[in-house]
Amino acid sequence: MHPVDTLRIQFNADQLVILNLAMAFLMFSVSLDIRLADFRQVVRFPKSVAAGLVVQYLLFPLLTLLIIYFFKPPVSVSMGLVLVTMCPSGNMTNFLTHYSKSNIALSVTLNAIIILAASVITPAGFLFWSRGIAGSEEIRRSFSIGFSEMALIILQLIVLPLVFGMVLNARFPSFTERIRPWTQRLALLIFFSILVLAIIANRENIVKYLGFAFLLVAVHNGVALSSGYWIGRALKLPEGDCRALSFESGVHNTALGLLLIFRFFDGLGGMALVAAWWGIWDLITGFALATWWRRTATAEV
Repeated sequence: MHPVDTLRIQFNADQLVILNLAMAFLMFSVSLDIRLADFRQVVRFPKSVAAGLVVQYLLFPLLTLLIIYFFKPPVSVSMGLVLVTMCPSGNMTNFLTHYSKSNIALSVTLNAIIILAASVITPAGFLFWSRGIAGSEEIRRSFSIGFSEMALIILQLIVLPLVFGMVLNARFPSFTERIRPWTQRLALLIFFSILVLAIIANRENIVKYLGFAFLLVAVHNGVALSSGYWIGRALKLPEGDCRALSFESGVHNTALGLLLIFRFFDGLGGMALVAAWWGIWDLITGFALATWWRRTATAEV
């Protein structure tokens, strides 16, 4: 077993409670931009939505196992890659799609579907695909990883705040319009403040072991962004749809991944390093790609 497989990222119980509340508040802020009508948009882009779901739940997990087979990272790092793969697309995807002048309606629709499905898909997908990691049996046996408990956590922190925000938006649109800007800024500020404090507290271990995650995350994220875009091109979808699919497959809610790692894996170092660095790196690549596409946007987009 590699030393990184036994490393623990310290995150005390009080910090974890605050992180849970920040995650729920963040999802509530995201929900203020989602309406029930967004789900009906599926009929406008059935082929594109289907392509996005295939990439998210089948193609990207398979490519993740291929990356793990090729690079042979430590087991805990491999499990972190699989967990990130099964986390829903991040709340930044809609912004990046809009900024890049791509198909924002498709992005909103896919994001809403994937987030609401996360309470089932994330735990089930992780438990299924992690079995493909050689040598993971010992680590998986040493932790309590129950589907129902993991699903309940995601339901509480993702789905319920999302549904509450959607109902509030539908019933009191003028009120939600007033609170939307500051709720989103406050949620991001709280979450990243807690994350920064946790990184500072564990800076020696992070600096020492980040090398195991840096290259893998770069490759993994590059594959994620590329798979969404190129499956769209293979299906001859409009360019704006291909770009939206790229963001939906390449930007993941690693905040949720970190919560699950601290809750079910006792802050297992390799997993936490991957999820934390992914959360930073996919924003860097996402903004860079969105900026490039914004400059090259055409009438087709």
